[in-house]
Amino acid sequence: MALQTITTDDYLLYPSPRNAHRVVFEFQTFVPHPYALIDLPSFDLAGRYSLFSAHRKADAKMGQLVTFELEGDQQRFERLFVPV
Repeated sequence: MALQTITTDDYLLYPSPRNAHRVVFEFQTFVPHPYALIDLPSFDLAGRYSLFSAHRKADAKMGQLVTFELEGDQQRFERLFVPV
């Protein structure tokens, strides 16, 4: 079954099937590594979050977009994430 895409001004998004929330939250981080494994539960985040495969329209770059309900969670992710 194909997943529904989400189009924003900046991205074409494909939701991860493991998302508990398929919402594009306010705080966003683009990860320019389309094949990096991102295990969001391991970051012990306080709020809700979602992960998308992403096509950034500005430069046609593929990657992943992680969105967060809380700004503190975004900062924690950016501090701890190491692409593998």
